[in-house]
Amino acid sequence: MENIIQKRFKESIEIKNRFLKENLSTLLEVVKLMAHGFEMGNKVFFFGNGGSAADAQHFAAEFVNRYIMERPPLPAIALTTDTSILTSVSNDFSFNEVFAKQLKALGREGDIAIGISTSGTSPNVLRAFEVAREIGLKTVALTGNDGGSLAKVADLSLIVPSSSTPRIQEVHLLIGHILCELVEHYLFLNNPATYGGENFIK
Repeated sequence: MENIIQKRFKESIEIKNRFLKENLSTLLEVVKLMAHGFEMGNKVFFFGNGGSAADAQHFAAEFVNRYIMERPPLPAIALTTDTSILTSVSNDFSFNEVFAKQLKALGREGDIAIGISTSGTSPNVLRAFEVAREIGLKTVALTGNDGGSLAKVADLSLIVPSSSTPRIQEVHLLIGHILCELVEHYLFLNNPATYGGENFIK
């Protein structure tokens, strides 16, 4: 038991370090993209399946409510939460359309679509990226393995170099927290007057 615990911690640490070496510059690009989008009054959409759906909801909540700072809410939406939409689209059309139809309804040019897929091959996430491109949304992929098809069609890709779904999800969670923290810093520490946010907690 102890050996398994130590092995899993070691794996997680090693993958995080490797991800950082390979993706630091891209991670900073995503931060700037999101911060600029919020400055321009645009929205960020998060979506994925299973554990990635949970991540989508988690990240959206951090932006709408807060992460660390007390500051105004930011317009982030998880496309994984409305069971009536998800089930009606799946029943009447296809599960592949559950995120795409929501982007068609809610997305506007300049918004940002962040698709989360550990494999990079989830059909409904790929379909959503197709629609996002048609509408004029910027796309960001959070993936694993070699990035799959999703990384090839995204504007920016953050690829966790692992084939282990649990390890990939652990890094995705860290990525989401870093995005929240740095976007907050960019908007409210560097430019507190932008949103009138003068009172916050460091």
